[in-house]
Amino acid sequence: MTEPNEKPLLEVAGVTKRFPGVTALRHVNLTLGRGEVLALIGENGAGKSTLMKILAGVQEPDEGSISVDGAEVRLDSVLTAQKHGIALIHQELNLSDNLDVGANIFLGREPLKRGFIDKAKIREDSVDLLKRVGLDVSPDTIVEHLPIGQQQLVEIARALSINARVLIMDEPTSSLSQHETERLFEVVKDLRSRGVSVIYISHRLGEVKELADRVTVFRDGENAGDLKRESISHNRMVQLMVGRDISQFYARKPHEPGAVALEVKGLETPANLGHKLSFSVRASEIVGVSGLVGAGRTEMLHVLFGVDAAVSGTIEIAGKPVQLSSPFDAIQAGIALAPEDRKQQGIVLEMAVRQNIGLPGLKKHQKRFGFLNNLQEGDDTEEMIRRLRIKTPSERQIVQYLSGGNQQKVVLGKWLAMKPKVLLLDEPTRGIDIGAKQEIYLLMEELAEQGVAILFVSSEMEEILGMSDRTLVMHEGRISGELKRDELSEEAIMQLATGNVAEISVT
Repeated sequence: MTEPNEKPLLEVAGVTKRFPGVTALRHVNLTLGRGEVLALIGENGAGKSTLMKILAGVQEPDEGSISVDGAEVRLDSVLTAQKHGIALIHQELNLSDNLDVGANIFLGREPLKRGFIDKAKIREDSVDLLKRVGLDVSPDTIVEHLPIGQQQLVEIARALSINARVLIMDEPTSSLSQHETERLFEVVKDLRSRGVSVIYISHRLGEVKELADRVTVFRDGENAGDLKRESISHNRMVQLMVGRDISQFYARKPHEPGAVALEVKGLETPANLGHKLSFSVRASEIVGVSGLVGAGRTEMLHVLFGVDAAVSGTIEIAGKPVQLSSPFDAIQAGIALAPEDRKQQGIVLEMAVRQNIGLPGLKKHQKRFGFLNNLQEGDDTEEMIRRLRIKTPSERQIVQYLSGGNQQKVVLGKWLAMKPKVLLLDEPTRGIDIGAKQEIYLLMEELAEQGVAILFVSSEMEEILGMSDRTLVMHEGRISGELKRDELSEEAIMQLATGNVAEISVT
């Protein structure tokens, strides 16, 4: 780590970046020492990604300067940034699935021998790089055959192959299991010990507290503050990110549960044959579903939404049996699903906010001869933008240009416009900032108050503990137990999630 009188490895001074109609960064400053893990945090839209693209040579600043080793540099391309030892690992991994590991590590920089690609050299150098990141796989392995956690390590190996001194990691654990996350932490700590500096961007503040030597906070495109290692705490980070103290982050109120809205009896999913699931969710009730990765939570929601057909069992909505052969059947029955992967399954990124919100209602609201009901679509869009406080220049804004939190609000908005009886949420706050999370929690509370039955899957323990009226815990495709709100604790959930407690019948 940089000594007090030593020049920083990387320094950003007074950087400003403007886009049409918005100033993304306003005179921001950042320093990074040698062998330091610097966490960069802030709400969606705070300017984190913009600065990282500038440092990686994807974009150039309008004002300000960037210095490496005390000398001012112009990072006018990705190649220039890499020559200065700066590498960016994107949240969506940038690998070629059909190529092997070695080819990915040296893609675009292949060593040559007599004018041909030197595959032996690639294999030899790849073995050394894979050892550095602790990945025990052959360089000849096709990347698509690797789990996501190992693909993440291949990305790091590729960055090290260009002798990266600054590694920028953008939400690196958003798709990783607990075990893969722990392995990544070990790699980051090892890189730090070898003098590699890391800029670590994450919405998971527990990770930041564990890994970071220092925290820099952005708010609304400006510096909001810095925290040294001894000052890093969850509350302090939240205060700097949102500019206020959130004392009641999970705004739960007691609701009297209504009639049973969703009744599941003996449900067997294709992914977990032999395990029958039985449970119910009442109107005005928020029921969490917890469990480790691979427990079968998402697979269960897919069956409840008609994406996959049930092998056996029955599903009732408001006391009436329903046959869910497709998502259309589920929508007709009053069920809505906000999926885990919003970009692939929840929204159409290339379409406008208005078109996305209108999609589920095309059949319901169509006029004679199949014409689109523009008036109804416009009214629904206007109501959802106002009700969910979607930050968008207009209803015509293409969704891919919205922040992650606002994209998630569009996903929710399109379903709320259909007035569902049962709302299924799969990791509803994954990859969004702490302020947007609170807005989602407030919305869940509001919907419960209005009588909607909510069943939500979450891998964040705080979220399960904070929002659940009851929690169903899954282990290897079965429900291993149910915990009422006054029984909820991290230990109780983990006991059930790891199968350490005998199966409890759920009624």
